[in-house]
Amino acid sequence: MNAENALRRRLLLAGAAGLAAVAALPGAARAQSSARTQGTGVIEPDIDTTAAWGARSPRGTISRLSYRPSRIIVHHTVSANTTNFSRAQAHTHAHWVQDLHMDDNGWVDTGYHFLVSRGGWVTEGRHGSLQALAGGTGFVLGAHTSGQNNQAMGIANEGSYQAGATPPQAQWEVLVTLCAYTCARYGIPATRLYGHKDYGDTLCPGVFHDMLPRLRDEVGAALA
Repeated sequence: MNAENALRRRLLLAGAAGLAAVAALPGAARAQSSARTQGTGVIEPDIDTTAAWGARSPRGTISRLSYRPSRIIVHHTVSANTTNFSRAQAHTHAHWVQDLHMDDNGWVDTGYHFLVSRGGWVTEGRHGSLQALAGGTGFVLGAHTSGQNNQAMGIANEGSYQAGATPPQAQWEVLVTLCAYTCARYGIPATRLYGHKDYGDTLCPGVFHDMLPRLRDEVGAALA
């Protein structure tokens, strides 16, 4: 893992100790992460908006639901397991997913609400997802899991996690952070984290499904 991502991980973990610890870091280091604690002590992750990564405009209206989601569904995108852990690669991956969903699937926009890159960078997927999450009272209708899109947040991980592949540590840690923040904003219990295959005939999210008990435990600890 390169120095940039190692520093990013340290900052995310430092955030759990409170704003004072982050504030004590040199200004250049603080500027590399917007992670901050909430009233519950849960970290707000650094998320690049659709505007930040240059997303295409949706091909139609994105429906905004006026109630909270009741669960989170974890996915993998079945992209290459790149060793490029940069922020630029996270943006490239976000473009790849959007193009796939809009051009091949014929959807209005990216189906997932958020994506976590192998380097630990988070990008907003479907337009409006981040604004809705910040508000904490509603969410946008996604297109990630048949029968669950009006009930669940969809978070996808860059990479293909079949045949024994495991996520890089930075990706895992930021997935925990994002899930914990989403649970805190929407009042979702850590026990209500699921994998795509729980709701359909699919191998998605690969090894992440086997890791769900650990994910629930670590998110629960962050919420506590």
